[in-house]
Amino acid sequence: MKVLKDRVAVITGAASGFGREFALIGARLGMKLVLADVQQDALEKTKAEMEQLGAQVIAMRCDVRHAEQVQALADAAMEKFGAVHLVFNNAGVGSGGLVWENTQADWEWVLGVNLWGVIHGVRIFTNLMLECAKKDPEYEGHIVNTASMAGMLNAPTMGVYNVSKHAVVSLTESLYQDLKLVAAPIGASVLCPYFVPTGISQSHRNRPEDVPGAAPTASQRAAQAMSDKAVSSGKVTAQEVAENTFKAISEEQFYVFSHPGALSNVQERMEDIVLQRNPGDPYKAAPHIRDMLREKLKVSIS
Repeated sequence: MKVLKDRVAVITGAASGFGREFALIGARLGMKLVLADVQQDALEKTKAEMEQLGAQVIAMRCDVRHAEQVQALADAAMEKFGAVHLVFNNAGVGSGGLVWENTQADWEWVLGVNLWGVIHGVRIFTNLMLECAKKDPEYEGHIVNTASMAGMLNAPTMGVYNVSKHAVVSLTESLYQDLKLVAAPIGASVLCPYFVPTGISQSHRNRPEDVPGAAPTASQRAAQAMSDKAVSSGKVTAQEVAENTFKAISEEQFYVFSHPGALSNVQERMEDIVLQRNPGDPYKAAPHIRDMLREKLKVSIS
């Protein structure tokens, strides 16, 4: 996708983190913006920022777990701007702990946002974009799905999140192949950030009322503390990740990684699979982290 000025970008999870940075770049490039988030106050603030940059913007509260709300977002985009060219299925939440300690509500919330949100976005917006392409012989489109390095690896105490992000990687690879099969003028990319300072570790601030929470277990408290530390100490910024994502869009690059150095761990995992070895030790390079976790988890297994 080469031309971005005056094109329409839809961004979920737009009020913070990567979503806000995507919106800022889009505004500076002269794009028209359709912003969605569940946090109304932050969404309105982001909308005002984009308008100050001169962008045409609509902002809607949208819980991507619900297909009808994603459809309403698509309908609003078409009513206001008449087309959609770039879609960031970016909304996401985090949750941790030993995989058997997550409640059904935990699973439903994380998969609802991280996976079903992307499924709804792909299903609704791809069809809409194909219709736009039929009407415009010069149409170009692109879909970016935000996954994670957790979609390439399987760290302990991150099971629910890992499952959701592996599914997003698979979904996006399938989308890419299907679009190529029918020679659609629409590209696809999967964004796999590692630890980047965003609000992902504080996802519980937006946990909806229809998803009851329980008192956290020892493993969930430990996972939360580790996530807070890792995310807050990240050296790569959300702005840098967003800039690299737009570069990938222009170059039709599928995989977008914030920390290419971490791909050595992905390579080792792939080799484990090909050579039929048992999964390797994720803490081989940092055994002190494993020891710290085990110490904190004594309460869980005693």
